[in-house]
Amino acid sequence: MSARTSNAEDASDFERRKPPGPRAFLPWLFMLTGDVQDLIRGKTPLPWLGALGMAAFCALYATTVYAGLDKRRRPTRRCLVSLTGLAALTYALSIGYAGNWLLCFPLLSLATGIVVRRRQLGPLLLAYSASAGIISGWRGGADDALIVGYGTIMSGLVTAAILSLFDTVAELRATRQELARTAVEKERLRFSRDLHDLLGHTMSVVVVKAEAVRRLAPRDLDAALGQAADIEAVGRQALTEIREAVTGYREGSLATELDRARSLLDASGIDAVVRRSGPPLPPQTEALLGWVVREGVTNVVRHSGAGRCEIEVRQEADQVRLEIVDDGNGVGSRSAGKAVGKAVPAGRGGTGLKGLAERLAAAGGSLETGPAGRRGFRLAAALPVDGGDGMEDPMDVKGVRTA
Repeated sequence: MSARTSNAEDASDFERRKPPGPRAFLPWLFMLTGDVQDLIRGKTPLPWLGALGMAAFCALYATTVYAGLDKRRRPTRRCLVSLTGLAALTYALSIGYAGNWLLCFPLLSLATGIVVRRRQLGPLLLAYSASAGIISGWRGGADDALIVGYGTIMSGLVTAAILSLFDTVAELRATRQELARTAVEKERLRFSRDLHDLLGHTMSVVVVKAEAVRRLAPRDLDAALGQAADIEAVGRQALTEIREAVTGYREGSLATELDRARSLLDASGIDAVVRRSGPPLPPQTEALLGWVVREGVTNVVRHSGAGRCEIEVRQEADQVRLEIVDDGNGVGSRSAGKAVGKAVPAGRGGTGLKGLAERLAAAGGSLETGPAGRRGFRLAAALPVDGGDGMEDPMDVKGVRTA
């Protein structure tokens, strides 16, 4: 087993562990067993006062531990009052009796590590350790002062470190769950957006060709049958695309979308002019521009009432631009708008154009929509691409249909 695998398993095992509870800290009170024995044997001056102080110390220690391990009670004033009372009692018992009673300082430090896990912890532990060392040296010896002082500062530091580590793990687990939930929401949004773009375009094609069948059937049966065959082909293609969208592997081809757009415009009685220039584009760029063509042409067919539509793809320096211009009724915003991660102005296409703007913005591109002169509507998309070595000769593809 490699060291990396072993470390991963250890981290996973630690994540499954629960943070220590109060029962893990209460047994430390057995450190005061020697003091209890001295009280029972009568070796402690004023044993009744010592017994009362011991009972109060144990009660305050348990109260502080339980409150400090409760996230709701730890920031409260009651928890701080309990810790302050425990500190005062520790100093009183240590100064008054010394000896084994100095072990109250490590217990006080441990309780402080549970309650205080911020920058104030360091100065407090240093103060406790110095106090324990001074009192021990005054009432005992130098060796006892060093041991008690070291035990005091280490008990608080180790306790605070362990509990802070568990808190960090809990926060990381919550963050991971939030990221997973966000990823699911993004995937749902992507899926719904893909289905909107796919089905919206496909249904438009089916409706247009069905209308063509109805118009042609009375006078040209062969042409009507051809349109019906196109409907069948479009339906089969739509099923394939939906399956691909569900699996998340659909990569549209710009050339394919341009051919479909020309066919759809032709079937709708709209003169189509398609121009494309420049070297081949990266697959992702082609896929994004394919979505733009699909959505833009669908809007032209549905809403424009246009007689002519021009589609142009050209590469400029470090970016590629795609423009779709029609001479229809000009539904859209009254002034050109630019969307880079922002909603496209309300108008033709609505949700579809907003989805396109989000897609392009995520890839560092932009989407502009607005009137094209006195009549018509213009949609322009820009995407950054790697610069190529020269440009191909422009290729004009024109499909003209008389109404």
